[in-house]
Amino acid sequence: MEDAALPEPPVFDPQPLDPRLAQWLKGYPPLLLSERLHRSIELMERYSIDLAIDLLGQMDVIDQLGECRSAKTLCQALSFQPRFSSTLDWLLKRLLETDCIEARTDQETQFYRLRHAPWRPELARLRSIGLDIDCANAPTLDLLDQAASLYPAVARGEQSGEQGLLGAQAIPLWLNYFNNDNLTYAVNNWVAATVAADRLTTQRELRILELGAGAGSASETLLRCFDERGLLPYIKRYLITEPNSFFRRRGQRELSKQYRDLPLEWEPLDIDLPWDNQGVARGEMDLVYGVNVLHVAKDLLFSLNQARNALTPDGWLVIGECVRPYVNQPIYPEFIFQILDNFTDVNTDPEIRPNPGFLTADQWGRVVTRAGFERAEVRPDVDHIREVYLHFFTGAICGQRTVASDVR
Repeated sequence: MEDAALPEPPVFDPQPLDPRLAQWLKGYPPLLLSERLHRSIELMERYSIDLAIDLLGQMDVIDQLGECRSAKTLCQALSFQPRFSSTLDWLLKRLLETDCIEARTDQETQFYRLRHAPWRPELARLRSIGLDIDCANAPTLDLLDQAASLYPAVARGEQSGEQGLLGAQAIPLWLNYFNNDNLTYAVNNWVAATVAADRLTTQRELRILELGAGAGSASETLLRCFDERGLLPYIKRYLITEPNSFFRRRGQRELSKQYRDLPLEWEPLDIDLPWDNQGVARGEMDLVYGVNVLHVAKDLLFSLNQARNALTPDGWLVIGECVRPYVNQPIYPEFIFQILDNFTDVNTDPEIRPNPGFLTADQWGRVVTRAGFERAEVRPDVDHIREVYLHFFTGAICGQRTVASDVR
């Protein structure tokens, strides 16, 4: 198709934050109302759309959309792996936001058709804008680019997403991404830490279990937040778990230097296997904590039940998660993870987990309640926030184990 026939790309000029957000984010770190963070997230949303346009052109999908096609039939027509159909469906949903394709649903299957040619992607220009907003956006852009480079080979079955994204050569990408200098990720750590500290204000001994700590950015933020609240002296035990030995050793090395006097421990833990067989005693912990971990649980209800079993009768579950504002709304972090089997190969349930990946606040509330927790909630108030800001993706899911929930 001739360049002259392509529509002009929209100018990147996001609207300022709605002033009503201030009331819903009162008591949270000022970072959440930062224009720098806001513009960075808007940039990542747009960048992932342009990446999707670029990929669908590269993989000849656009040329197949002269008539209504489902992701499954497109995979068959283009000789893609059958399991790639869910990833392809996500890419097509991303393009719905551009109005260049349309969709209809028939018996829960979406069919897509081209309305007009998409705009030419502006990846280089958008990357430059992103770095002008904040040079610390580079790790997110780099990881998005790395994932994009793997999509065609994954679609054709020439390699797995794990080989390209989780191999030794990709470790620097993840270390830079899961870093508190990267605001688009650090915001998850700060929201979860704030909510956890709010629920552990009583002056008593605290025993904490952290899940999937990676290289320790969430641990570092939680300890900083506890330090600001005067809670550090009450930590009796802090068990930091991470199945990847490289990340676990790195986190241990860094945090041990900063907090020499704290009772910090490091162990592996597989959230998909019984926890009491892995050194986590029942009824011991006052807080089970994690950031962006439980959404990859193979059986989410099982893992939440394990978390509940690990808690004291008045202990808290607080997990920071990337929260989907609305059902079926694609969000930019998914672009990175869509090609990973552990992100997509999970048990689904029509009520509590209808799809792999990130959940809505309502879905989280239902599954935490189903697991037997009391006082299940998502903070901040994502349901109100989404009405004025569609790209607020950060939440902390909470639930308490109580005597009443034990006898229910």
